[in-house]
Amino acid sequence: MSFKVGVGKSDFEALRKSDDYYVDKTDILYELVEEKDNQVTLFTRPRRFGKTLMMSMMSNFFSITKDGRAIFEGLKITEYKEFCGKWMNRYPVLFLSFKDVEAENFEGAYDMLEARLSEVCIEQAVLKSDSKVNRNDVATFERLEAQKGTRADVKNSLKTIMRMMHAVYGKKVILLLDEYDVPLAAASEKDTAENKYYPSMLDVIRGIMSTALKDNEFLEFAVITGCLRPAKASIFTGTNNFASYSVLDDDFSGYFGFSREEVEAMLSAADREDKADLIKEWYDGYVFGDSCVYCPWDVMNYMSALRKRKDAMPKNYWKFTSHNGILLAFVERTDFDVTEKFEALLNGGTVTQSISDELTYGMLQTSEDNLWSVLLMTGYLTKADAEEEGERVSLKIPNKEIASIFQDTVVAYFQNTVDASEIVSLIHALWESDETEATRLISALLWYTISYNDYHEDYYHAFLAGIFVGQGYHVESNKEKGLGRPDILIKDRRNRRAIIIEAKKSKKESDMDRDCDKAISQIIDERYSEGLYGYTQILCYGVAFFQKQAKVKKWAESYWPDGRKGNDNAEQGE
Repeated sequence: MSFKVGVGKSDFEALRKSDDYYVDKTDILYELVEEKDNQVTLFTRPRRFGKTLMMSMMSNFFSITKDGRAIFEGLKITEYKEFCGKWMNRYPVLFLSFKDVEAENFEGAYDMLEARLSEVCIEQAVLKSDSKVNRNDVATFERLEAQKGTRADVKNSLKTIMRMMHAVYGKKVILLLDEYDVPLAAASEKDTAENKYYPSMLDVIRGIMSTALKDNEFLEFAVITGCLRPAKASIFTGTNNFASYSVLDDDFSGYFGFSREEVEAMLSAADREDKADLIKEWYDGYVFGDSCVYCPWDVMNYMSALRKRKDAMPKNYWKFTSHNGILLAFVERTDFDVTEKFEALLNGGTVTQSISDELTYGMLQTSEDNLWSVLLMTGYLTKADAEEEGERVSLKIPNKEIASIFQDTVVAYFQNTVDASEIVSLIHALWESDETEATRLISALLWYTISYNDYHEDYYHAFLAGIFVGQGYHVESNKEKGLGRPDILIKDRRNRRAIIIEAKKSKKESDMDRDCDKAISQIIDERYSEGLYGYTQILCYGVAFFQKQAKVKKWAESYWPDGRKGNDNAEQGE
């Protein structure tokens, strides 16, 4: 294939020069500058939605130190000839990212921040040798470059560099700040009574933002990106002409993420049109404002896989790039119960919540509504209806990929927090042929576990298998071994005994007893015990499920692989 994909490339110039496929979003430049009257613009989107590549594109277009004619040739923005003549490579640009400014404590994160500012100074080293630059600024610049600046130097760093750039180039500076909130997100996550991380980091970031954005006579305009839009008072206090666009806003909604038409054009270019439905099922479904978009990171990764193998299947690329801590933080809370809401989402339904897109990281977990808001802003959930407006928003899981993250994270949490003593009691009841107690315990475990797949038989099968795994027994399932085997086979090799379980999903509660009998008949008719030679006792159970209820029935007599019958506690040879 001649089709090339630049997976993970966030450098616009490198991507264009390598002739990788590029989904043209350059017309955002015209809309941003000519159709809006905001000196500071904040875009908040989930990670891996193309923010950094977008910022790199802006830097290459505006920067006076670059020549963007070749790399922008043929792209949409070049249709605006007068605009390009006025803005292309006409302004000094300060472009930096805070994406790596995180650590376990404030001291480590502050070191990372100083290192990032040092890199910016090294990139702009030409400034300090220009005679038009104030010597005090040069001294501050050199301290920042050597990572020896004072706290005040750091807080004033961006304004200092912009003042120097203005002196050298004679024009106001365009500031591009990517992933501004990573330091705050990390600080919020690690902040504890012993590690007062967040207030200190907030003080530093607020200082940097305030001096760079508020009444800065050297600022032409600023574009900032992040995952969350904070309450304006927390960071952007006093910032003039400030506008923020989150996943709830219609303006600019189509620029981050791929539209259906853009994905179809890409599939056509790669001669992979037959994958349209599959790629939609896995990576589409995000609603930003009034636009429906695919996650670009996932689409490009899958297109790369299809380039190598035409029959490549989709997989979860998103979970390896984002922290799932917010999901765990949600379900671990004991002051509100979200079990039924998560079940509704996992089964393809919706939940309606009060949503705010103005938060501070310090208040994310102060209410249930705030946590739902964070799940929306970070891409774990999306609006169910693009036309819906108001503070009450219907939310859904966007696609199969995110559903699998919910299953892995949320379902696993509930399974892992089940009372271990109840599992031990259940296994004991099965070994002792106590149908009544086994029924009670499985039903209790089912009640406190998140259910998904709308109570499909596969869900109940996975639920049973999950109970026994990790309890010291060898567990096999027919989903792993193929047809002609029992749903669950538990082997206790040390005591030479085994349990065979066949599970059925009942259509109604009154069918459960009959379905248990069907399950037992299947065990007998299919001779599931064959191959268990050497085991002195084999117990057979039919288990029927209806929603969150279970019923357990044992075959009236246990038996041995050679066909002899005996009482439940009999030993072979007696």
